[in-house]
Amino acid sequence: MLVMIRGAGDLATGIALRLHRAGFQIVMTEIEEPLSIRRTVCFSESVRNGEMTVEGVKAVLVHNRREVGANLAAGNIPVIVDPKAERRKGLLPDVFVDAALAKKNLGTDLSFAPIVIAVGPGFTAGVDCHAVIESMRGHTLGRVITEGTTIPNTGTPGDIGGYTIERLLRTPCAGKFKAVRKIGDIVDAGEVVAEVDGMPVKSQIKGVLRGLLADDTSVPEGLKCGDVDPRCKPENCITASDKALSIGGGVLEAIMMFAGNPYENKIFPTKTSTNRSEETQGDFDSRSGWEDLSDETFA
Repeated sequence: MLVMIRGAGDLATGIALRLHRAGFQIVMTEIEEPLSIRRTVCFSESVRNGEMTVEGVKAVLVHNRREVGANLAAGNIPVIVDPKAERRKGLLPDVFVDAALAKKNLGTDLSFAPIVIAVGPGFTAGVDCHAVIESMRGHTLGRVITEGTTIPNTGTPGDIGGYTIERLLRTPCAGKFKAVRKIGDIVDAGEVVAEVDGMPVKSQIKGVLRGLLADDTSVPEGLKCGDVDPRCKPENCITASDKALSIGGGVLEAIMMFAGNPYENKIFPTKTSTNRSEETQGDFDSRSGWEDLSDETFA
């Protein structure tokens, strides 16, 4: 089963890790200049560096379908620069997961794949996707919703160590971002951890610098640019978070709910539904080995 995930930030990476380890083939899409904060655990860093390894799993930036196939065969996760996930039309994923966490629907609908799953606010299960996964920290984190929506976006991050909004770092002005400290450093309240065109970005609390934008990123004023974890455990900076893995578990549950019981040979009971035209459905059913795919570079 091929799963395409829109987004390759920390939560999307947690989803990819869970599905990859469960035996699914994964393809991820990203924007040209990723704005991921927890870069040490984000497959989006492959866009900047060519490849990225998180918890022993490697993601590789690819440019054509032949490279997609080669990396899937090698056990890697291909990452495509494809903000609108247009490459799904050629790759024909069995499952599409919108994990961009944009707090709104960027265009995902039920036609994207036989199974369409979305994460967080902005989606309605049964309308633009088959299931939505709750992304708000708390009792319902990671739960699968098959009718309706998730908890609305509150604008306030979840509580960690007694802190919510205080954990976040935001840009003081528009300009170019430059780090002063690095991810994994322990910082004090009031300490300068980064600059934007010479203006300081200060931590509000003491903790480990869990996330920070990449140097030379162009930023607007007020953009989230860093994350301080009051639990002060640097080792947490190199593994997927509890939240990311919980959401990943929800996505895995949703896939199995809609795919059917593999032991009863009932995979994808909706494959003959109106999710695909007859022409596209035929391509999907007869999809051959990746070695037959074009090596033409993605536009």
